[in-house]
Amino acid sequence: MIAELNDRERIILDRLSADGSVFVGALARDLGLSEVTIRGDLKALEEKGWVNRKRGGAAAAMHRDILERQRVYPEQKSAIARTAAELVRDGDVIMIEAGTTTALIARYLAGKRDIHIVTNSTLVFSYARMNPNLQITMTGGEFRRPTESLVGPIALETIARLNVRLAFVGTDGFTLERGMTTHLMEGAEIVKAMKAHAKTTVLTADSSKYGKIGFSSVLPLSAMDLILTDGNLDDRAEAELREAGINIRRCHGACTDHAPSGEHG
Repeated sequence: MIAELNDRERIILDRLSADGSVFVGALARDLGLSEVTIRGDLKALEEKGWVNRKRGGAAAAMHRDILERQRVYPEQKSAIARTAAELVRDGDVIMIEAGTTTALIARYLAGKRDIHIVTNSTLVFSYARMNPNLQITMTGGEFRRPTESLVGPIALETIARLNVRLAFVGTDGFTLERGMTTHLMEGAEIVKAMKAHAKTTVLTADSSKYGKIGFSSVLPLSAMDLILTDGNLDDRAEAELREAGINIRRCHGACTDHAPSGEHG
C-alpha cells in the first residue's frame, strides 16, 4: 500500500498512473539518480506487487484506475481496513468484496489463524496469497480490469453456495436518501449476494464518498450492520446517520465507538 512506499517510489507510481509505463533512463535523468538506483527501486516495487519489470523499465501491475484510487486518502483507508481486520476472529470464514479499501483488510490479517477468505477481488488475492494462515477461495467470473474484480453469473453462483460470518463490502458513494450506490451494476449484484450470505455485513468507505451518488443503487444504509469510515466525516453527517439508526464508526488511528455486540475477537 502507498503508506509503505518511500518518496522515490511514490514518484515512480505517479508516473505509472499518468503514463502506464516508465523507463529507467528517463527516470534517472529526471530524478538526478543513477540507473542502478532506479533499477533497485523498480525491483523493490515489483516485489511489493506494484509493477512488472520489462527491458529498460517497468509497467504498472494493475489498471491505472486502481493505481489512482490507491493514491487517494491512503492513511484513512488503512485506518478503516485495520479496524475491519480487528473484527475477524481466528477460524473465521469471511467474504471481501472488490475495492481499494476492502482489499487492504487482507494486509492486516497477519497474526490471525485459520482464516478462510472468499473474494471476487484479485487485489485481495495479491495481498493474501503469501500469508500461510489465509485460505483463499476466488469466486471466478468475468474479470473487470478497472476494478480488479470478478463479476457476473459465475461469481454470483459461487457466493450463493457459501455462508460466512462476516462480509466486508465497499461503495462508490453513500447517502441517507439513496443508500449505497456504485458505477458498476455488476458490482452492485456482488454486494447484494454477499449481504444475503453473511451473518454480519460491514461497509468500509472513506468519508469522501459520503454524499456522492453512483449510477446504480445497491442497498439502503440500514441494510449494513456497521459502517466504518474515517475521522474526516463531518460531525453533522455522523449525527444525521446516527439519528437514522445507522451504526457508524469513525476511524482515526483506531476507530471510536464500539463494534456490534459479539463482533470483536
